[in-house]
Amino acid sequence: MSKPITKQEVIESAQKERTALEDYLATLTPEQMTQPNVIGEWAVKDVLAHLFAWEGMVMQWYETGKKGKLPAVPSEKYNWGQLPQLNHEIFLEHRDQPLAEVLKTFKSSYKKILKMIESIPEQELFTRNVYPWTNNNLLAAYFVSSTSSHYRWARTTIRKAMK
Repeated sequence: MSKPITKQEVIESAQKERTALEDYLATLTPEQMTQPNVIGEWAVKDVLAHLFAWEGMVMQWYETGKKGKLPAVPSEKYNWGQLPQLNHEIFLEHRDQPLAEVLKTFKSSYKKILKMIESIPEQELFTRNVYPWTNNNLLAAYFVSSTSSHYRWARTTIRKAMK
């Protein structure tokens, strides 16, 4: 799919990729979803925790930016060159969560991020430098990377690992 250039395309792309991911996840058993070493030491449920953690970070960056403050992007402890370390920390934080809890948060986080995207004016999503933390990137790019692009990555990566 081409890069979304309107708010509606951001939403539709997120919905399309999320549906494809959820449809694939529906074919997996709880045992398959909790089996380690699907992606490195991660189980499918850890991938889902990774997705909602990133959704949460992007939503937090946006909320902080809306208040006129500068969020720590991607986090207080890590810069963009340290994403493997950040992602490992996310894994460690969530790895002991039960599957049911992960699935519940996975579902609720998606509803929250879609609602947030819907609430943001299109001009804000597609105008550079509205927020200093976006570093001349479009705000929309952050939401696309934490939704549709991330959902597509998760689905294709999990599917390959399950073969």
